[in-house]
Amino acid sequence: MTFPRENMIYRERHCPPEEEKLHCLIPAPKGYMTPFPWPKGRDYVHYANVPYKSLTVEKAVQNWVQFQDGSVRTALDTGCGVASWGAYLLKRNVLAMSFAPKDNHEAQVQFALERGVPAVIGVLGTIRLPYPSRAFDMVQCSRCLIPWASNDGMYLMEVDRVLRPGGYWILSGPPINWKTYSRTWKRSKKDLKAEQRKIEELAELLCWEKKYEKGDIAIWRKKVNANSCRRKSGRICESGDADDVWYKRMDACITPFPEVASANEVAGGELKKFPARLFAVPPRVAKGLVPGVTVESYQEDNKLWKKHVAAYKRIIKLLGTTRYRNIMDMNAGLGGFAAAIQSSKLWVMNVVPTVAQNTLGVIYERGLIGSYHDWCEGFSTYPRTCDLIHASGVFSLYQNK
Repeated sequence: MTFPRENMIYRERHCPPEEEKLHCLIPAPKGYMTPFPWPKGRDYVHYANVPYKSLTVEKAVQNWVQFQDGSVRTALDTGCGVASWGAYLLKRNVLAMSFAPKDNHEAQVQFALERGVPAVIGVLGTIRLPYPSRAFDMVQCSRCLIPWASNDGMYLMEVDRVLRPGGYWILSGPPINWKTYSRTWKRSKKDLKAEQRKIEELAELLCWEKKYEKGDIAIWRKKVNANSCRRKSGRICESGDADDVWYKRMDACITPFPEVASANEVAGGELKKFPARLFAVPPRVAKGLVPGVTVESYQEDNKLWKKHVAAYKRIIKLLGTTRYRNIMDMNAGLGGFAAAIQSSKLWVMNVVPTVAQNTLGVIYERGLIGSYHDWCEGFSTYPRTCDLIHASGVFSLYQNK
């Protein structure tokens, strides 16, 4: 099947027709070896495990922009390369979800996963990102080549949707510092200046305050609520569900802030710093925004998963060590499994099936990461990228499919 190149449509997820679906096992490449344990795997990857050997030479010691703030826990790296930014943020207890397109960055995303760093295949094209609203404390673009000023600001508006009130957006690369790099980028100063001006205007429209610009980096911070925002124009999204994203097209509209009762209140609820955030009652639960989930049932769920994980560890002796670094929970619920197993030695991709109750916002409010997904389709990753897969109640969800 072929798809148009406009707005990166050809790089987005597409459900294959029945005759193109694979019904076979995918063998490991010749010479494949078990990845190095964390943290050695952050800087070293076996040559045979990634498609292009040059990447292991050029990218293994790459160290990108790092951001330091005690309240930042979840981050999104748009166009991640080999996810070095995410790898080194882990030392600061920041968990970054990284994505990049499949074709040009194929080896790089696989390389990131081989290193033990969260990464998925993805792109900002025409479809909403598979994450809930107000998910991330920080979003960054480091030479990610996303045309932020195009399509009436649609891409920045999608970042705004997933960025938590009070969160940060970091831009490194074109057009920042255009006076220095215009010749290197082979673009006119007039064009780059206009592009940065458009980004500045869009940021103001979204109620983002510019906090810093020096050298190649600029940082904006999203206002904590609509009361502190002097928005003069901009179309507000009419859809009432900002978390309805699966195969839903992006729109050039602004996701409204949740309502607040006072001028200083954080829209959507203030979060505790990690790790207290992991077991604190998430705002979505406290406000009764998840049907059928109460504070009491949330706390009971945590107790239950602590018991289950303790039982798992009695059977799988190395669970909780660097032997099992990349873990996936296929039906994450409220994130109880990931919270109970939480360790700096591992990370969990919490998947909330599109046919299940929408709890992914709760998972992010706990300081964990994850994605929506339909298990009738392939996940946006590569073969051999998980060390352990946890499945609780998955087959019951799909028994009639």
